[in-house]
Amino acid sequence: MRILVLVDGSKWSQKAALHAIAIAKKKRGKVILFSVLDRREARAMAFNLGMFSENLSEVERFEEEIWKDMKRSIKHLMTNLLELCQEEGVNCSFRIVEGSAKEKILEEANSGGYSLVVMGAYGRSGKTRIGSLLEEVVGLIGPPVMVVR
Repeated sequence: MRILVLVDGSKWSQKAALHAIAIAKKKRGKVILFSVLDRREARAMAFNLGMFSENLSEVERFEEEIWKDMKRSIKHLMTNLLELCQEEGVNCSFRIVEGSAKEKILEEANSGGYSLVVMGAYGRSGKTRIGSLLEEVVGLIGPPVMVVR
């Protein structure tokens, strides 16, 4: 059994990972932690920061710093989840890719031979309605999808 877990850094995706690890432990499966970093998100944050600080000439520098921080943060989270898998005796690996979240998730979920895809119901925004990415991809993913909230 191969379980794909979509990790975006939110507490919801971390809960999803914990559920996937528990399932993999019972079923002797493998967990693949998967995250997509979108440069457009760093660009938007940098622009907002430049507008807020009234220093638009620094937007490019802000973007690079934000991008580095996004990569460092998700790698740290993935490493922690990988260590948890190892402690639980669960075979686990992780992949971090760059691009459009919707495109990369659909590509991975539908071509990786997964038995199950696990994702959080909400994203990093913390809004109390189902996440927009979930709405966009859930019906297009071939394997069964488990949504954790």
